[in-house]
Amino acid sequence: MSLHDLPGAEIILPGLSDLHSGNRNTIGALLIAIAATRLTEAGLDIHNYHLAPEPELTLYALLQKEREDAYPHYNALLNRLNSFCNALELSHKYKPSNNALEPTSKRSSKV
Repeated sequence: MSLHDLPGAEIILPGLSDLHSGNRNTIGALLIAIAATRLTEAGLDIHNYHLAPEPELTLYALLQKEREDAYPHYNALLNRLNSFCNALELSHKYKPSNNALEPTSKRSSKV
C-alpha cells in the first residue's frame, strides 16, 4: 500500500515536503510534529527534521488566524491525523516479511 492511499495523506504528505524544505509551521508539518513518535514507530523517517515545539498550540493559533471558530477544524485535522496514523500502523504491522514467502519446512521451528 502506498502512503498516498492512506486516509489523511492529502494533509500529511505535503507536511513531510514542508518539513523537508525547512518549513515547520504549516498545518501538515505541525500535524506530523504532534504524532512524530507514532509516525516514526510506524516506519516514517522523520528524525532528521526540526519539529516545531508545542505543535498543538501552534496549530490552534494558526487556525485561529484563518478562521473565526478554529475548534471544529482543529478537531477534524486531529481526526484525519489519527486515521493516517492508524492506517500506517496497520500497514506497517501487517507488512509481509521475506520469511513469510519461504516454504514452511525451511522456516525455523523455534518457539
